[in-house]
Amino acid sequence: MIKVIAKLTIKEDKIEELKSIIPELVAETRKEDGCLSYQLFQDVKNKKMLSFVEDWVSNEALQRHINSKHFQEAMPKIAELQEKEMELSVCTLVI
Repeated sequence: MIKVIAKLTIKEDKIEELKSIIPELVAETRKEDGCLSYQLFQDVKNKKMLSFVEDWVSNEALQRHINSKHFQEAMPKIAELQEKEMELSVCTLVI
């Protein structure tokens, strides 16, 4: 299993715009073969901090997601709303 944690820092005045982009990305991603879980969380203390938490059956499934049309279309839109570059962790299960 592969877990992805993608931390976003969104410009304060762009948070609602981000939330309008995300539902389609999430819905399409959850349909993908190999997607076990795909969720977006917002920090309770810092509303500008949002994190995608994703579970994939394999690195190949993750790569298919990265190459998917819906991901490729959403990422430039999301990038425009960010205050700083995304922090990305791709992890494998240890225990």
